[in-house]
Amino acid sequence: MTTSRISGFYNMTLDGRRAKIAEALAPLTPPDLGAWTSGGISAEAADHMIENVVGMHSLPLGIALNFMVNGKDVLVPMTLEEPSVVAGASFMAKLARAGGGYQATTTDPLMIGQMQVINVTNLNEAKLKIYEQKAELLAEADSIDPILKKFGGGARDLEVRIFDNSPIGGFLVVHLIYDVRDAMGANAVNTACERLAPKIEAITGGKVHLRILSNLADRRIARARCTIPVKSLAFDNFSGESVRDGIIAAYAFAAVDPYRAATHNKGIMNGVDSVVIATGNDWRAIEAGAHAYAVKNGHYTSLSTWGKDTEGNLVGTLEMPMAVGIVGGATKVHPAAQAAVKLMGVKTANELAEIIVSVGLAQNMAALRALATEGIQRGHMSLHARQVAIAAGATGEQVEKVAAQMVAEKVVRIDRAEEILKSL
Repeated sequence: MTTSRISGFYNMTLDGRRAKIAEALAPLTPPDLGAWTSGGISAEAADHMIENVVGMHSLPLGIALNFMVNGKDVLVPMTLEEPSVVAGASFMAKLARAGGGYQATTTDPLMIGQMQVINVTNLNEAKLKIYEQKAELLAEADSIDPILKKFGGGARDLEVRIFDNSPIGGFLVVHLIYDVRDAMGANAVNTACERLAPKIEAITGGKVHLRILSNLADRRIARARCTIPVKSLAFDNFSGESVRDGIIAAYAFAAVDPYRAATHNKGIMNGVDSVVIATGNDWRAIEAGAHAYAVKNGHYTSLSTWGKDTEGNLVGTLEMPMAVGIVGGATKVHPAAQAAVKLMGVKTANELAEIIVSVGLAQNMAALRALATEGIQRGHMSLHARQVAIAAGATGEQVEKVAAQMVAEKVVRIDRAEEILKSL
């Protein structure tokens, strides 16, 4: 049984943390942990993943603690370079435990494949002709991947849209709705669109131009919510009520102003992307879908909401597209990604999506809490100071000494770090 509550984890050595993770989750073996130590793959393996490989680029992998998602404790791997994110998410997860942790749900893993049909004489006639042969088209798409069909996936629906005011005149767009089960789904959907293209052309008399998956996966939604007891929000000279109201006011700013919403949603994606990267999923697709979804009502706004319940507790929600998989792609060939999935104990892509959206909500609250109280710089800069110290040339015990002095002086700059280092 996994426990996500590990006391003193921050103060342990690297080896101590690895040992504690192995102790907390028995199925994680030394080779699994070794993938994180080495970066997971060799340059030779990387050479088969992308083009023109010359080497490797590593990012830190940390473990977010305290998470309870749908009543289950989970240790969450996060890969990113920005300080304070893992700590912030972990602390918010600790506060959320007092209210039962995170409750998360997902829709069916439906992806959308788009086929653009140009050179059509009568758009409305062509649209109806496609619908008349919808059953045959779906049957054809359903027969492409017998393995996916065996696990319950396959074609689900077909939709036709007319665009009659484009720069090139009118054209049709046919949407293939495809259940991809535990895959991200890009390859399956693109293959299905390629197969249907000739049939669509025969039906419409037009030409199928683009045929490609959409990253606005608004049929594949992940949702999370949490309730934070108001008394748990109090710290230092801030009452729980003042912290709660400050978070709600900060959310209100993001709800109405796209300039604030962009940074607000970036905070959400700090949490989301780091888990997506750790598990070998396509963070660029997740980013694209999230920001497109944020403007679904005609203006760019917050992906999350914050308010209070009848008892005055803080309530947060997050809803966003989450097209992630646990089969295929880098998730299956990258040992570090495999270890990340194994660490969380997820058995389906939906379970992974539920954890990711919960981390996004936690990180959003961490940023709002800091902004609404002591300011974002205090915690962030104290961690950033270590990076500045290293950049100035500090090593070993010098790093903490230089960083601590810069934080005490409230001057976190590389020139000051160099001066302090010389004095040491």
